[in-house]
Amino acid sequence: MFETLANLDPLLKTFWYVAIPVSLIFLIQTVMTFIGGAADSIDADFDGDIDGHDTPFQLFSLRNLINFLLGFSWTGISFFTTVSSKLFLIIFAILVGFLFVYLFFIIIKQVQKLAEDNSFKIENTIGKTAEVYLPIPANKSGKGKVMISVNGAFHELDAMTANDRIPSNAIVRVLAVDTNILIVETI
Repeated sequence: MFETLANLDPLLKTFWYVAIPVSLIFLIQTVMTFIGGAADSIDADFDGDIDGHDTPFQLFSLRNLINFLLGFSWTGISFFTTVSSKLFLIIFAILVGFLFVYLFFIIIKQVQKLAEDNSFKIENTIGKTAEVYLPIPANKSGKGKVMISVNGAFHELDAMTANDRIPSNAIVRVLAVDTNILIVETI
């Protein structure tokens, strides 16, 4: 294989010498991503915090270098016989390399939109309705229990009321939270 590369034009040879190892590294990164490995564990000194916002996308990373070189080298190989000007070919290959990095950035942004925080926070119960599970004594003289749905999951939580006693199976609205105890009223 390397004998075949030795007879090529120096620019085409350069594209091939970049494309072969970069493609292998890209394949390894892809496989490691799917099996859960840390494919991009080499950190750059620059953290990608360009505009003051903490972003998980780092501009200067091994993954982006591989994406750039992948687009650059394979564009150079693909269009070597089509584009007559070597300078135009190099410029075009550089632009496609940057396009690969940009497309990777767009894909990462879209994947991040799919992430959802379903962790339970008791503050998310305020304003919601619940069903009384154990009767709630009047005038905050004791605690009862309610069943409430937050983010699609049911939770059994302690509850108090400042009003009259609330019997089991009554529907209540959460007014506030006081040290992990819901303050409720009947609807």
